[in-house]
Amino acid sequence: MLNGFRIGALASLATAAVFATPIDAQEALPVVEEWTVPYAESRPRDPMVAPDGRVWFVGQAAHYAAVLDPETGEFTRYDMDDGTGPHNLIVDEDGMVYYAGNRANHIGIINPETGAIEKVMMPDERARDPHTLIWDGNGDIWFTVQQGNLIGFMDKESQQVRLVDAPEIQGGRGTSSRPYGIKIDSHDRPWIAHFGTNLIGMIDPGSFELIGYDLPEGSRPRRLEIDSQDRIWYVDYSRGKIGLVVEGDGFLKEWDLPAGEQSRPYGMAIDKNDVVWAVETGIQPNRFVGFDTKTEEFVGMVEVGSGGGTIRHMYYDAETDSIWFGTDVNTVGRAVLSPQK
Repeated sequence: MLNGFRIGALASLATAAVFATPIDAQEALPVVEEWTVPYAESRPRDPMVAPDGRVWFVGQAAHYAAVLDPETGEFTRYDMDDGTGPHNLIVDEDGMVYYAGNRANHIGIINPETGAIEKVMMPDERARDPHTLIWDGNGDIWFTVQQGNLIGFMDKESQQVRLVDAPEIQGGRGTSSRPYGIKIDSHDRPWIAHFGTNLIGMIDPGSFELIGYDLPEGSRPRRLEIDSQDRIWYVDYSRGKIGLVVEGDGFLKEWDLPAGEQSRPYGMAIDKNDVVWAVETGIQPNRFVGFDTKTEEFVGMVEVGSGGGTIRHMYYDAETDSIWFGTDVNTVGRAVLSPQK
């Protein structure tokens, strides 16, 4: 249960409308490549690069996980029970695949060698919809439960699950503040974007206390990233902005995305140079937009060839300096940030 809740003081609001084009735009633009997934209308999403270089993802609408070999273009599918509705997956150092059974109140573990699936059922009926999973530095899992209004922790070895209550809100779509995107900082603390309200939260893993920072009224943060200085960058889906939160100070500043309120920023990643990449999904085709967190300028835009439909969650692979993503138009793709000249 929640031990306590604090809301950080709202800093003075600062908004910057920045539509900068890089001086050498051709040098800054990533190259987007896509593979058509051979399982029709399955909503492939949330890819992650495994230790062997292959790329795992889930098919949310068709109840499967699959792996793509980017070298050969070959796909291999692992079916789940009907009604699982997998939302997200992560892969451990041994190649075992952990997925969020979003419609079936469990975290599943796939053995790629055998295809066998082990299920860790949620200990509370409220935790019906595990949403987004992420590893911490100890190899354990933190995760969000959007509609159930919880943040969870699973000890990988014991498979014991502990749940923390997220704050409730009034009106709108029920009382859930909708814990959504989640990332881990350098101190192994999870930060959470609460999509149902104007809130970024952090959990102290020692006390399991949830500490919150208010965002500007009307903000709806959906995903977030953490830079090398442990600053929190988030995308505001409802207002079309990128914003900044700093521990202790709270909300500091926000910047309008190029498409403004129509941008609907969703998928998000940060690269090794502390450039935040967000995808504007309110426009078609979807568009990658880079934001340099050091210069506070937008550094490049590139459209997604397939259109994208909606790009929901992304994974940055530092080894290849590439961002992997899935689309609602049945492709899996990557944006190569440092293409060969």
